[in-house]
Parts: sequence; C-alpha cells; structure tokens
Amino acid sequence: MDCSENRTRPIRALEFYSGIGGLHLALCCSEVEGIVIRAFDWDQAARQVYKSNHGQGIVQQRDISTLSAQELVPLQANAWLLSPSCQPYTVLNPLAKGSEDPRAKSFIHLIEKVLPDLVEMGHEPKYLLVENVAGFETSSTRQRVLHLLNSLDYTTAEFLLTPLQFGIPNSRLRYYLLAKKKPLSFLGHEEGSVLRHIPGSGVGWVDPRTEDDDNPEASIDNIQCYTDPNTSFEEYKISDRVLEKWGRLFDIVLPSSRRTCCFTRGYTKLAERAGSVLQMNEKLDTTTTFVKFLSAQRNGDRDAVRLLDPLRLRYFSPDELLRLFSFVEPDGSSKSPSQTSFTWPATISNKTRYKLIGNSVNVTVVSRLIDYLFQ
Repeated sequence: MDCSENRTRPIRALEFYSGIGGLHLALCCSEVEGIVIRAFDWDQAARQVYKSNHGQGIVQQRDISTLSAQELVPLQANAWLLSPSCQPYTVLNPLAKGSEDPRAKSFIHLIEKVLPDLVEMGHEPKYLLVENVAGFETSSTRQRVLHLLNSLDYTTAEFLLTPLQFGIPNSRLRYYLLAKKKPLSFLGHEEGSVLRHIPGSGVGWVDPRTEDDDNPEASIDNIQCYTDPNTSFEEYKISDRVLEKWGRLFDIVLPSSRRTCCFTRGYTKLAERAGSVLQMNEKLDTTTTFVKFLSAQRNGDRDAVRLLDPLRLRYFSPDELLRLFSFVEPDGSSKSPSQTSFTWPATISNKTRYKLIGNSVNVTVVSRLIDYLFQ
C-alpha cells in the first residue's frame, strides 16, 4: 500500500490525525496523482499500523497543537487531509462541548493559527479535506472554520454522506468539508449548503427506510459479500454473560441483510449503538427467539441463554470491518493491483484493532470526495 514510488506526483499531501492511514489509502485509491509526504498522530498503536502499511518515515508522533507554519513550509505540501477528534461533536457524547472541548484545541490551532500563517508566507495548501462525525455541521467549530476559510479566500463545499450511497452495507453518516483556494471552484455546488450527494454522482441521500419503495436498498450489497467464511465462530461468538445482560440491546443483522449500523471504537465493549452483530443462522426469527429467551429469564430459568444458541450470534471480526470500511476489497484482496494487502502487526490485539477501525474513515467515500475536490 506504500505510495512512495510515486513521489514525483504533483499533489503533496499532509495527513493530520492519521490513525491507521485511511485518508492516505483513499488518496492512493483515488484518480488523483498524489502522495502523502508526512502524517501526524499521537497514538502509538495507530502509528505502528500506519508504518506497516505505508512504510517508514511518513508518520510522526506529534502533538498537533504544537505544530507551526515554519515547520510545515519545507514540506512544500499543497493539500491537507484531516480527520480530527469527533468526541467534541458526537451525539453519543452527552457532554460534548464543541470548540470548547480540549480535544478540539489542535484542530482549531491548525485552522486559526497555522493556516493563516502559511497564507501570509505564501505557502498555504491549495486543497483541504476534513472528515468528522455527523453533528459537526451544527457546531460552533464549523462556523469558525467556514468564516476563517472565507476570509483566507477559500471556496468550500460541505457534505453529509454514508457508505450506503456507494453500495456498502454500513450506515456510517459522516460530515465532510472540502476547500480549495480561489479562483478554483467546485462544480455543481452552491456554498452554504450541506449536500447529501457528490455533484455528478447520484442524487441526494434519503434513508430508504422512510421511503415507499418496493426495493429501496437493491443497489446495496448484502453483508455476506463482506464476511469471511474462514472466520472462527468460536473466537468471535458473544459470551453468555453479555447475552444474558445486554443481548436485547444488540442491533442484530443477517448475512442477507443490506445494512449494518455505525461501528465505533467501543465495538465489543458496548452493546448499544456501537455496531451490529451477526446472526449466522438465518432460518430462525430473531424476535421470536428473544421473546422466548426473555420470558424464560423472567421465570428464573438459569439456562435461558441456551435458547439463543441456535441463532449463532457473533461479532464481526476486525478483518471483516476492514472490508466494510473499504480498506480492502469485499473479498479481502488489496484495493489495487499495485498495492499490497492491508496487514495488522502481530503485536496489535483484537481489542486495539476494533478501537483503531472505529476511529477511522470509509476509504471509498473519501476517495470519491478526493476525486471531486481535485476536479
């Protein structure tokens, strides 16, 4: 997956909050001739995975809130790719404080301090892409960023997109902000609006569950296309303890289903709103089986959980989530013949893999946005 052989390409990108390299891979998978020349992240495990897949010497451990324009000038970057912390903006965090949250500090520093300094020095990036959680579009941070970009003579385009729009059975709605230096502009986009599709690529997204349509999700792959037949059921099955206490809260999907809910860094640690679990036995009705289980449980049956055994409930494996997040193809192969397959360092535990994936981006969605950004 290393793009180092393409260092003569014209687009030189910096990747901030790089994680395991989703933005890097999206650039590699786009139609744009470009490379990531430097990436920044504080998390040691994320950097280890990044190095395994994109090579040594690109990602650095760095507190982004301490970066200065003077440090970035020698890199001669003309594009920024950013995926700042979503915790200040997510609806899952009832204490989210937006721009007042300490975790928003480094992003605001980049936009309100480093970027203006680079503009003044004549070394600003011509292109920016920002990814964050749905909800960012209503934050004070968004207003501050748009105001600053406008004052620095950038034109912007905003989006709320989900992988479902691209045929991927995962409902991961995300906010995206694109910007480029004037006189460059965006085709088919009016500033100030948040689009639900990429101009020239489909129509505005509406949740098909709210629409009258005989087959609203026909264009979306079924989940079985993304599962690995070699995944060990015993390794990923849900424990009796978890099922007894929290089983009724799980979002349970079938291999033939065409939707999974958003996977977060808390997957396998939380039962509700952290990601779907897979019911391997499609012959049994989930609701009926759980009604029997809950009734037996209320009646004091200590073996009530055994009623759930025939459902064969398990977690998605980390490698299956890589498929849903488009780090690899649905069959597990590399995204491109010129790239090696995504690999996990042996020292990275499953628990850490889930956390790192939950913090990442969908590569397909971002690569399409990069194509649009550079049109």
